[in-house]
Amino acid sequence: MSNPMKMMKQVQEMQAKMEKMQAELAQETVAFSAGGGMISATATCDGTLKAIKIDPKVVDPEDVEMLEDLVVAAVDGAIQAGRDKMGTEMAKVTEGLKLPGGMNLPF
Repeated sequence: MSNPMKMMKQVQEMQAKMEKMQAELAQETVAFSAGGGMISATATCDGTLKAIKIDPKVVDPEDVEMLEDLVVAAVDGAIQAGRDKMGTEMAKVTEGLKLPGGMNLPF
């Protein structure tokens, strides 16, 4: 049986690392484009939308619905890319920590 105090210390250290990593990733941006690059969205890894770029060629007053769909796809893709990066980086922090089965982190 492992030492509970040692495990608590490991968990506290991991929490500190996770908080630091989350703060760093909240500043890091990811981008995603839709419509062959006609629409691009930039978001932080914590899901904050930072920018949208729209190529004027895709703006068609007769087909606003397509433009709306492309914007949604670009924003959704950027936010998902940020979440994916956040998950990958958080998994690196918890890797190697031997926790009892069933403990899912982050808390």
